[in-house]
Amino acid sequence: MSINSQSDIAANLQIGPTDQGMVRIYVEGEGIDLPLDFDPDEATEIAEELLAAAEAARQMDRTGGKPRKPRR
Repeated sequence: MSINSQSDIAANLQIGPTDQGMVRIYVEGEGIDLPLDFDPDEATEIAEELLAAAEAARQMDRTGGKPRKPRR
């Protein structure tokens, strides 16, 4: 499965600090129980990547999936 493959799999996502000073992304779904711990700097990098991906998705042309040209 690639990043562009659609799936019917449903999962819950929780994000929060641990008592060990880490940031946990916790994924739970049918047959899945996945705690992922990151130090605060790594978590910040992940947050920046999520924001960049969200912005790129906003820029996608609805008809072709290609980025729109910037307005001048």
